[in-house]
Amino acid sequence: MKLFDVTVVGEIYIDHVFSGFATWPKPGEEVFTDQYLQEIGGGAANTACGLARLGRSVRLVGAIGAADAQWFRTRLDQFGVSSDLLTLREDRTGVTMSVSTTEDRSFFTYLGANSHLLTLLDDEALLEQMKQSRHVHFALPLDSHTAIHILPELRSAGCTTSLDVGFQPAWLSDPESLVACRATDYFLPNEREASIVCGGDGNDYLAFAEEQGLPRGILKLGPRGAAMATGGRRYSVPSPDVTVVDTTGAGDAFDTGFIDALLDGAGPEDCLRRACICGGLSTRTAGALRGLPLRDQIERLYEQTYAS
Repeated sequence: MKLFDVTVVGEIYIDHVFSGFATWPKPGEEVFTDQYLQEIGGGAANTACGLARLGRSVRLVGAIGAADAQWFRTRLDQFGVSSDLLTLREDRTGVTMSVSTTEDRSFFTYLGANSHLLTLLDDEALLEQMKQSRHVHFALPLDSHTAIHILPELRSAGCTTSLDVGFQPAWLSDPESLVACRATDYFLPNEREASIVCGGDGNDYLAFAEEQGLPRGILKLGPRGAAMATGGRRYSVPSPDVTVVDTTGAGDAFDTGFIDALLDGAGPEDCLRRACICGGLSTRTAGALRGLPLRDQIERLYEQTYAS
């Protein structure tokens, strides 16, 4: 019997989130906003908190600066995420500055303690801890060596796996990275990331995923929904209609909904629908964590959006 629903492994940051801008400034210009917050960030933390908010038992694996340990543990505890597998380093915690309009966002990032993450994954004791979860989600650019070592072990232990590397152009454009994509059960790129992987557009990516032997081709399409190719069939779902304030962390919230549906044994279409609902609801407020939805909010919007 598994002790946890999900272990989330990946990069962790302190986020400085600026939102509410109508347009991007030109070089040399300055623009002002009254919308700012500091929050735990990074795809791993965002997805872990999202799943815990839905009532899932969740562990977070990552590296942070020792000086920030108490703040992180207090904040994660507020969401119900276990921080017992966090590694404390003398380095500074990674930092990301997110600047958003209603249409898009840009990030400026300092890697910090996250640079040690792949080394941590060589620890056999940590692998045994990860095997205690039903699902393991990786939110980092997983190299082929680590993927070949870890992912088959997790599958043998009865764990399903997913991978979201975020916008990592060097990793996405490296053919060797397809080793990790094939080894994981669910690779979760957005349209821009998928286009780098396949060298074409979103439609090209789904065919590319099938040709390259990925177990499933999944594509996040933002306000246009999401698509999946699996078992010789293709699925496509629209996104819900929401008022967007800040898109920071929307892709991580999509992962939350997708994994939550997987844990319920849902089929491809329902996984995509729940993922789009979570991603959409997360954009209603500034920051990646404030907008993470509760289960009753997901259920209401699901009925409004997808009920036949």
